[in-house]
Amino acid sequence: MDPIAELLTSYFELNGNIIDELDDDGTEPSPLEFMRYVARNTPFVVRRGAASWPAVQTWSMSFLRKALAEHIVNVAVTPNGYADAPTIGPDGEVIFAKPWEEDQAFPEFLDYVVQQEKGQLDASAETRYAQTQNDNLRHEYASVFSHVYKDIPFARIALQREPEAINLWIGNSHSVTAMHRDNYENIYVQVLGQKHFVLLPPLCQPCVNEQPLRQYNYVRADGGFHLIPEAPDAEEQVKAGDDNSVPFAMWDPEAPGKNETQYSRLAEPMRVTLNPGDMLYLPAMWYVS
Repeated sequence: MDPIAELLTSYFELNGNIIDELDDDGTEPSPLEFMRYVARNTPFVVRRGAASWPAVQTWSMSFLRKALAEHIVNVAVTPNGYADAPTIGPDGEVIFAKPWEEDQAFPEFLDYVVQQEKGQLDASAETRYAQTQNDNLRHEYASVFSHVYKDIPFARIALQREPEAINLWIGNSHSVTAMHRDNYENIYVQVLGQKHFVLLPPLCQPCVNEQPLRQYNYVRADGGFHLIPEAPDAEEQVKAGDDNSVPFAMWDPEAPGKNETQYSRLAEPMRVTLNPGDMLYLPAMWYVS
């Protein structure tokens, strides 16, 4: 038997694809319990773990619109909701498309997101998503930072470090996260609405068909009414390197018949939906979409 296929098969036979859910009374794990999950490199969900946070108890669209009425925020804009994702480029090749970024008044941005979710915009309307990952909740959204905990106590104690970044992301169901992985521990907290996650362990690397993709940036064209991918300028090209490419997963568990490898069929993704107040621990190097 192919040793890679045997490894994948054995892993899922031993571990399954059901994510651990801790007690739904909101009780967080102890630092020791958390560290056991870190050591096993295994995700888990704490249902209602953040239910007592002021943000979970008080935030609403009207509340945020008032609290951030004077704020200007960075917004990622794409024609189809796929930011930092594989996309068909101008020449028909698959490229890695980064979003167009622009500053918008927060109330204007929030109204657009809500109207699109309610189907009040044209079906071809662009998708806007506040998705900066630069510790924005302690900077860009500092006025509402006090509404969340400054850290997750069980994680801070177990890992013996403060969080490197605390980010707030705001979008709607049109925003899609492409399959990717991060090299740090993540804890997601859902405040409003729902978010659907698909997870794969790191050993599924042979399944996801990582390919080097040339980087492009969406830009506004035709007077700003359309978004098209454009190759980076000379300065960005130097930063990106000679081949201007990044390795990225081409296979999507939600479309299993496309871009698959000989091992994709052996992957058994975990699926979980977070509701307001829920927490998800995602270990470093796990694939997530």
